[in-house]
Amino acid sequence: MSRHLNITEEITIERGKIQSLLDILSKKGFQIIGPTVRDHAVVYDEISSVTELPEGWIDEQSGGNYRLKQSNGKALFGYTNSPQSWKKYLLTPSKCLLRIEKDRNGFHVAENDKDAKKLAFFGVRPCELCAITLQDKALIGHEYGDPIYAARRKNTFIIAANCGQAGGTCFCLSMDTGPKATTGFDLAMTEVIESGRHYFVLQAGTEEGTVILKEIPHEKSTEAEQKAAEKVVATTARHMGRTLDTKGIKELLYRNHENPHWDKIASRCLSCANCTMVCPTCFCTTVQDTTDLVGKEAQRTQKWDSCFTMDFSYIHGGSIRASAKSRYRQWMTHKLSSWYDQFGASGCVGCGRCITWCPVAIDITEEARAIRESELNKMTNVSIKEK
Repeated sequence: MSRHLNITEEITIERGKIQSLLDILSKKGFQIIGPTVRDHAVVYDEISSVTELPEGWIDEQSGGNYRLKQSNGKALFGYTNSPQSWKKYLLTPSKCLLRIEKDRNGFHVAENDKDAKKLAFFGVRPCELCAITLQDKALIGHEYGDPIYAARRKNTFIIAANCGQAGGTCFCLSMDTGPKATTGFDLAMTEVIESGRHYFVLQAGTEEGTVILKEIPHEKSTEAEQKAAEKVVATTARHMGRTLDTKGIKELLYRNHENPHWDKIASRCLSCANCTMVCPTCFCTTVQDTTDLVGKEAQRTQKWDSCFTMDFSYIHGGSIRASAKSRYRQWMTHKLSSWYDQFGASGCVGCGRCITWCPVAIDITEEARAIRESELNKMTNVSIKEK
């Protein structure tokens, strides 16, 4: 991880110079991960050329619905966000923790391949920046931290892309996580297309970012260019697809542990775990031990898991959360309430992925609103009866 500075002055580079930035990162030994189109979706994968970015592609997102389509525009970052999150490269879906091999001299612990790759994340949305920061809190800097995650995170260079379009399920404004990046990046850029020009306004947020910024052909941003970039972000902020009232939400969910509305949610929930798989902050994992058929190798592997699976809360005697109601309540209460107690912040960054990728379109913003309203209605009814 980089040492952060006060944000430097803004500079402007033309669209044609973006390749220069990729080339500089590549020469410095970074494996560049960025958005590209595959299988009818924007995904994060290794890239080396601007031509691999999703130029002209936009997405439509709503509850249980994602559609990617080609537009007549030329924006490189015209989409909202990807079904994937950057945790795919930091907290990888599967990783070997221990491998034991047997030879004629007996058993011995085999050395794992040490992943020392330098990663450059290109086009990280502001809400995803906050999600990475939250995972840092959960997985780094304490006795139960994840050393593999910490090593990958240390070698990561982040180029943020401020949002030029809000999706139908976005509510980052409610969570104070976007649509503009304010911290957590090495470089941040805002894409502007106006009056026949296509350019990017960039800022450096770290010493490493400043070094790379100086190597890109650029000009100091004019006041007009800065205002144009601010307008892009302001327009995005006005078009959020969702809102979430976060006032007192921690206490609200704690008070409503037995609210009847949880049963209504459970009647729809499939316990498919889609929401946790696409969530950029979920970090639940499980451990599996396997051996080969001839008994020469055993391996312990860590894999993503979900609090929606029956086995996740299984202890001697059975599962602690055996019902869909208890599992959804655990997930939502952890995200919006108990995360504050553990990490001092909300576990939700308002990216909207859990809404988009829920097969039955369960909406965390609507469910929080329904619980708040049911509590108010209950209080009103009690007040009327007392009178």
